[in-house]
Amino acid sequence: MNTIEELIKKSETRIFKAVFPNTTNHYETLFGGTALQLMDEVSFICATRFSRKKVVTISTDKIDFEKPIPAGTIIELVAKVVEVGKTSCLVKVDIYKEEMYSYDREIAVSGHFKFVAIDNNKKPVPILDK
Repeated sequence: MNTIEELIKKSETRIFKAVFPNTTNHYETLFGGTALQLMDEVSFICATRFSRKKVVTISTDKIDFEKPIPAGTIIELVAKVVEVGKTSCLVKVDIYKEEMYSYDREIAVSGHFKFVAIDNNKKPVPILDK
């Protein structure tokens, strides 16, 4: 059986996207709502890979938009489980931005998403089988 540390390592999830004009705001930077949607998606995949159970987002905590992400850049979303409770887990998500035609890369957005494992009746269940 895998330890919690092994499950965390195996469940780290990375998604790459190109930022196109249809996902930007009037400042030609990634729309905040789009960033949140992508972060929720990658954190959901991470939590599911960690627990191999049905999970739902129950909260987010302090999303920091540190740098604007302009159209024409590549982003990488990295999600990793950072806390494990009885029925829940907390996933940290970082969005890195990198220019398409250079090796410049930096964190642009960070936040935490909490998930709870549920059964078919939508009732909380242990996040991991013992």
